[in-house]
Amino acid sequence: MKTNELDKNPVIFALDIGTRSVVGLLGSHENGKIKVKHSAIEFHQTRAMYDGQIHDIEGVVQVARKVKEKLEEKAGCQLKEVAIAAAGRALKTCRVQVEKTIDEAKPIDKHLVNTLEIEALQRAQMQLEEEASELTDYFCIGHTIVNSYLNDGLITNLLGHRGNKVKIDVLATFLPHLVVDSLHTVMSKIGLEVSYMTLEPIAAIEVAVPQNLRLLNIALVDIGAGTSDIAITKDGTIVAYGMTSTAGDEITEAIAKSYLLDFDKAEGLKCNLCKEDMQKFTDIIGLTHEVKTDDILKEIRGPVEAIAKDICDNIISQNGKAPSVVFLIGGGSQLPSLPEIIAEMLDMPSERVNVRGVKMIQNLESNDFTIEGPDGITPIGILAKAIESRLNDFLEITVNNQKLKLFQSKQLKVSDGLALTGFNPRDLIPKRGKSITVYVNGKEKMVSGEYGEVAEIFVNNKKANLDEVIRNEDDITIIAAKAGKDAAPKISDIINMEKEIKVNGNNIRQVQEVKLNGVVVDGNKSLKNGDKIETLEINSVTALCDFYKLDITRKKISINGIAATGDEKINSRDAIMIEDEKEVKDSFNKDNTMEIIFNGSPLKINRNKSPMIFVDIFNYIDFDRNKVNGKLILKHNGEPANYTAPIKSGDEIIVKWE
Repeated sequence: MKTNELDKNPVIFALDIGTRSVVGLLGSHENGKIKVKHSAIEFHQTRAMYDGQIHDIEGVVQVARKVKEKLEEKAGCQLKEVAIAAAGRALKTCRVQVEKTIDEAKPIDKHLVNTLEIEALQRAQMQLEEEASELTDYFCIGHTIVNSYLNDGLITNLLGHRGNKVKIDVLATFLPHLVVDSLHTVMSKIGLEVSYMTLEPIAAIEVAVPQNLRLLNIALVDIGAGTSDIAITKDGTIVAYGMTSTAGDEITEAIAKSYLLDFDKAEGLKCNLCKEDMQKFTDIIGLTHEVKTDDILKEIRGPVEAIAKDICDNIISQNGKAPSVVFLIGGGSQLPSLPEIIAEMLDMPSERVNVRGVKMIQNLESNDFTIEGPDGITPIGILAKAIESRLNDFLEITVNNQKLKLFQSKQLKVSDGLALTGFNPRDLIPKRGKSITVYVNGKEKMVSGEYGEVAEIFVNNKKANLDEVIRNEDDITIIAAKAGKDAAPKISDIINMEKEIKVNGNNIRQVQEVKLNGVVVDGNKSLKNGDKIETLEINSVTALCDFYKLDITRKKISINGIAATGDEKINSRDAIMIEDEKEVKDSFNKDNTMEIIFNGSPLKINRNKSPMIFVDIFNYIDFDRNKVNGKLILKHNGEPANYTAPIKSGDEIIVKWE
């Protein structure tokens, strides 16, 4: 029995499950380098995989088990954990637009933008699942805001601006749960626990396009058997994924049809085109042929151009233009003439479309590596990603008691978890209560409802926000925002009933009377939408003379010591003097007194405001309400009194202890 290498130097087991083969690697990180200690490859004997997706689980289990056993034999140990990758060809993209009417008085903040993004992701996921031919759940593995709009105009950054409508375009990328679940099932059946999981395009980029190259606009194209996967980098990150449904199998089928070969022989002939100038093969009839490689390439030129066109169209669609460089990997990239055709279609120099093989990987050492060409990039990428991050790419969290699994393609935040729940993102924003519109002396006035309470977010019972970074097994609780109270103003909230002016030394209310829909009311009267308010207000010299029934042409009037004309405005706290003080006093006394029946006896009181209300009576009677002396009896015209009810001359009022 061999020495257990895992005990001497812990290594990582990486497994690349492809459409044609399964490749396994055992490797580690030593002295700043990725070291591949052992490798193994097994080919599928049946069509167990289509387009990178497992169709025959048992068929894939048999091949994966053989790879695992080979590596266990080489390393002299039992493998228990594995790093794997989901096929990029299973990725789905969806573009959606979300808009929202907002409060023009408040600047746009990060919270609002996050809420719009969450709603966009939920809508994209729903749209994707509705379009699917069968019931399918998806992981959202990444998204980007393509465009932002304020009041229907394009804007680079919404933060801090004000407006009445915002809108965003979001491009989201998803991965079906089915792909992930089937991979986990295969691993479980061969006794392996998935310790790390990534995506094939992410793994390939890890080694084919190192981080220091990602500032450049690079398209990485993995040409496999069933599909061609595309990933695009720019400004230091991966900005888009794409996939075409044409790849190596189209070439294999074209060769099979042209030269009467079965699929496996045609596949072998295709793989040999990059190795020899003359090809020798026997067709299904039994005839042996010797054909120049160049002649075969001419025969299959049409399908090759079709593959190249699909790839180029997808690159332009995802990137908006031709990239700076195109790197080709995967077995299909070795097809002679393909790089040149892609360069021509993208109008790029041919040297900028380059096939990347294992030898170009920086800091790689290999004692035993089975695949050396461009089809070895992805398995090494899986190994490199697993070495780089011992954390699972899939986090399990709980949001409002709902268990969720998230793909960790970036540093995840609370907002990412929220996007996967049924929580309505608009419940994060407190809604203002309903507003009402009233009319004051014919002019429209809107009274806004109150602002509500903002949503509360807790991570592991600690107060947090949407930008809080989340980790595996975090427990997130979100309490929806509460709507504000609807506007319910009173007359006194609209009209200042306490304003006073001085007329020849007497304090009088500037607002003498208020009518609501034609009826005289006091300041405590509640308002509803559409109410019409009219005021009798001393706001000009003319109004003052009308109130005192004075002839303005025969009086000298001053405001705050300055002579005033009829159209002069009168403001609160102004001091007005009118000549002939006796006439003014008589007018004041005549028009500002009222007689009521108090506890059965007549009582004359000064009317210093309009309307006078029940509680004002206590200013004219000797009655101590603070000293309790029995049961307090308050009656107004024989009925229980209301403190705010208007009173007028002739009213009967009773105030006494019983």
